[in-house]
Amino acid sequence: MPPKKPDQSSLKALKGQLKAKELGRLYVFHGEETYLRDYYLDRVRELLLPPGTEDFNFKVLEGKDTDVREIAATADCLPMMAPRTLVLVRDFDLFKMNEADRKFLLDYFADLPEYLCLVFLYDTIDYKPDARTKLAASLKEHGMVVDFPRQEQGDLVDWIIRRFKATGHEIDTESAKYLMFLCGDLMHNLTGEIGKIGAYAKERRITRADIDALATPQLDAVVFQLTDHLSVKNYDKALGTLADLLHMQEPPQVILAALGKYLRQLYAARVALEERRTADDLAALWKMHPYPAGKLMAAARRVTLPWCRAALERAAAADLAMKSTGTVPAQVLTDLVLSLVYG
Repeated sequence: MPPKKPDQSSLKALKGQLKAKELGRLYVFHGEETYLRDYYLDRVRELLLPPGTEDFNFKVLEGKDTDVREIAATADCLPMMAPRTLVLVRDFDLFKMNEADRKFLLDYFADLPEYLCLVFLYDTIDYKPDARTKLAASLKEHGMVVDFPRQEQGDLVDWIIRRFKATGHEIDTESAKYLMFLCGDLMHNLTGEIGKIGAYAKERRITRADIDALATPQLDAVVFQLTDHLSVKNYDKALGTLADLLHMQEPPQVILAALGKYLRQLYAARVALEERRTADDLAALWKMHPYPAGKLMAAARRVTLPWCRAALERAAAADLAMKSTGTVPAQVLTDLVLSLVYG
């Protein structure tokens, strides 16, 4: 079965409200894709607040420094030279209030003034609603909870192509997928990488060489490459990649955790091949995009099931050794990689 698609129904509803210029009074913004979250918050602000009125009608409260009564008092300020007041509350955990505060907000949400747009934004804390509570029902009845999930591979590829076009460059689909593989699939981070690469590239067409020259790879991508070198027992490249990781001052414990994860994924890919399953099945199991799932399946074809099992056992032993006193973590990690190359 293909990987489960992210639920974008709430985001679609918000887009519809913005297009119709009919925003509601209460929102909760949350989700991993902070680029989209901030983008649509800007669209809300632009729609509600005419230029020059932001200082009067845009109020920001920090969750750790406020309480429900201050939120209500701030929200009750009438707008000046604008039709609406926009109040943004950052990182206020709606589901960790005491009973009195919860009752206060329930009453307040039921009678929000027409001129108000109140947005609770979750940034450094996770949004963990309890669907059984009256508060969750009140948010659903009087407002909209908008999730900004990681985007699907196809949507991200189209977005990357458009972003490069805005810099005067072109990029093909496979190169866009490679950029996602190397730098991750969050748009906020990709924006910076696209800017660097676009400023560096000499030719109109962006190549993989351009990406390799400028992009800052994420730890997972580098460890993925290390795992790929191990699958073909390439001593030089595997140890060279490990040296690069240690030179980047990544803690050996973090590198080992990431390596262990990819060895488990490689094992799962090998099992999938044995059972005649597809890259889509692997992507669904590990909740990953099709591109890295395809690369894992390709690597799995170069190893055996016994090798995968032995690799997992050695990684577990290395983890135990690294937690013991008197060991040098970097040496434990190096010994593990050497054993995987020659084992």
